[in-house]
Amino acid sequence: MSFLNFNSNTDLSSADLSSADLLSADLPSTYLNQALTHQSSHLIQTQAINVLNIFRFTLSLIFVCTNLYMGKENWWEKGHSLLFFNLSLAYLLFSVVILLTSPLKSASHRFALPLQVIIDITFIILLMFAAGGIQSGLGLLLIIIIVTASLVSNGRLALFYAAVASIGLLLEQSYQIIKWDLSAASFTQSVMLSVSCFATAGLAYSLAKRMQRSEALASARGIDLENLEQVNALITQEMQDGVIVVDQNLNIRHYNIHAASLLSLPEENTENISLPKNSPEIASIFSRWMKGENANNNSITSISNRELKLRFMPINQQLDTVNEGHHLNRNLGAVIFIQDWSQIQSTAQQTKLAALGRLTANIAHEIRNPLSAISHANQLLQEENAPGPTARILQIIEDNIQRIDQIIKDVLELNRRDRTHQEQIDLSKFLPDFYNQFCTVEKLATSDFQLEPCLDTQIVSFDQRHLTQILWNLCKNGWEHSRKQTKSLSLRCLAVNSTSLNIEILDDGEGVAEQDRAKLFEPFYTTKSTGNGLGLYISRELAEANGANLYYQALPQGSTFAIHLKKSR
Repeated sequence: MSFLNFNSNTDLSSADLSSADLLSADLPSTYLNQALTHQSSHLIQTQAINVLNIFRFTLSLIFVCTNLYMGKENWWEKGHSLLFFNLSLAYLLFSVVILLTSPLKSASHRFALPLQVIIDITFIILLMFAAGGIQSGLGLLLIIIIVTASLVSNGRLALFYAAVASIGLLLEQSYQIIKWDLSAASFTQSVMLSVSCFATAGLAYSLAKRMQRSEALASARGIDLENLEQVNALITQEMQDGVIVVDQNLNIRHYNIHAASLLSLPEENTENISLPKNSPEIASIFSRWMKGENANNNSITSISNRELKLRFMPINQQLDTVNEGHHLNRNLGAVIFIQDWSQIQSTAQQTKLAALGRLTANIAHEIRNPLSAISHANQLLQEENAPGPTARILQIIEDNIQRIDQIIKDVLELNRRDRTHQEQIDLSKFLPDFYNQFCTVEKLATSDFQLEPCLDTQIVSFDQRHLTQILWNLCKNGWEHSRKQTKSLSLRCLAVNSTSLNIEILDDGEGVAEQDRAKLFEPFYTTKSTGNGLGLYISRELAEANGANLYYQALPQGSTFAIHLKKSR
């Protein structure tokens, strides 16, 4: 987009600047006004010159045709028909030459134009003389010549043309008086016509200047509107919210990039896209809003698994003469602002959890010191060989201390999710090593926990410690919820496409109830009496910190937790 970038070093020598050129030119405001005035003046001059050329040709042609039709007899009492015919032919030839050469612009054009006007005045006066003088009425043609010439000239040249015409009229009338011995009173018509020439020249020049200023102002306003439209378009495209403009016929007239992404519209704006065809949900809500059913001007709808918040703003205001104010007319279209409500909620949730994570990490550090003292004291009491009931109580204390300590470890690990040290991991080697270590530590038989290793070398970029913790949490969780039989738990690596793969942990348990799946990855949510509800939440957070995704998928018999990763090569 081009905007007016003002620069003082500007050359206005060219007379053919268009409005588009002025819009993209680097002009200061003063020079811009001068350029617009110059452009407007040039346009009026061009039109006036064309009118003068056509008028000259038409007039000379009429004179020739009239003379040929009526014959060469003396049809004016004091006229000279042969002279009139010859002058008409000469004038016609002159007009044809000017018509043929006028499209050719040259440096001498501004000097040739006054000469043409003087020749026109001379021909009109000579034709008037050949037709019998001022009484023929041909002198009125001078008014038309002077008016047209004044539109293409400055004030002094316009008065000069009037002066030339006046001198010619007075000389012609003086010759008529001397030849026909007329009275001095016959000068009256010539003088009045001369005064009319001066008055016409002044009025035409004043009118031309006013027209030039009006056209320059209109051009300036047009450029301002184009600039404003471009600024509005730029602001609209940079907005984080989707914006669409809808008319009263539910046609989309304009939309920004974000709206195109949310509603799957064409990337380039196309006029008259039907809102009901492209987004019937929004069209239905908008139709109800136009009828005044939605008073609070906010609606939330679900489109393509996204929660979208809609806000409508009418684009027309009408004067309310009764209440002396303005009211909004909803029936003439509106601007619809679209927010991805699910993303807003997710961002708010992430912010809330980040703040909660920092708080809980600080609390965990403070809890560890007194917890260590309690654990040490409990161990001292256990060493005194207390009787059975007391020993049982001390063991309960020890078990809960271990549980609290595990929660603190999980919270502290969660707080370190952003401190990743990614490295290139070959899953074809990493997964067998993890499998053997997990079976050894958790004391699982290889028949109960099966491994389907990667068929080819699969390299991913991941923090090895994080990947180990994620797989350990998922495998341990899967075994706890499985039937604990042969092949109850499986670990496999599957290539999704050429750029990504999945690591899947499958179990044959009862799975997660449908009403609980939305809360599956929430912190401190658990269905076990001894769990703290942080395992799956921490696993997902660590996966996302490494650019991977962790999701749950229900099976006809059991469940699957899958880690979606991008291949490094």
